[in-house]
Amino acid sequence: MRPEKETMVDEIRGKVDGKVFVILADYRGLDVAKTTDLRSRLRGASAEYSVVKNRLLRRITSDLELDALNAGIKGPTAVVSGEGDVVEVAKILRAFIKEHDKPVIKMGAFSGAVLSAEDLEKLASLPPRVELLGRAVGTIAAPLTQFVGVLNQKVCSLLYVLQAVRDKKEKA
Repeated sequence: MRPEKETMVDEIRGKVDGKVFVILADYRGLDVAKTTDLRSRLRGASAEYSVVKNRLLRRITSDLELDALNAGIKGPTAVVSGEGDVVEVAKILRAFIKEHDKPVIKMGAFSGAVLSAEDLEKLASLPPRVELLGRAVGTIAAPLTQFVGVLNQKVCSLLYVLQAVRDKKEKA
């Protein structure tokens, strides 16, 4: 392979290797202004958008044992990869697609699992990470809160009995 091709492969490998997620999309119909807008939106979510040659991407997916992605490497292909929150990136892509009807999501990979376009749409419909964490904490804290309430009620019941005894002794 020519040295310039090796450099291109190394550059693409750096965009895919060691990333938490990789999403493949068909970028047909995106002009430079829209592509720049999408890149800037994704940058805020620790992700990057790159147009790559299919032949080079297939070589990289084979080397990195991501052969399942080869089914999506047909036609014009762009790669969205990153180390941030895949749900946030899926939400950004969904919002961009609703505005411009482009790009078309083909498939992706997240922590070694292959995701279809439908899976990525489901990820985009999840609540924000902070809300999910809040729900988890609430679920864990609910039994403890109820237990504290029961203990508090027992202490209050004892205080009511003592108050009643005191009132009775004061009347007598």
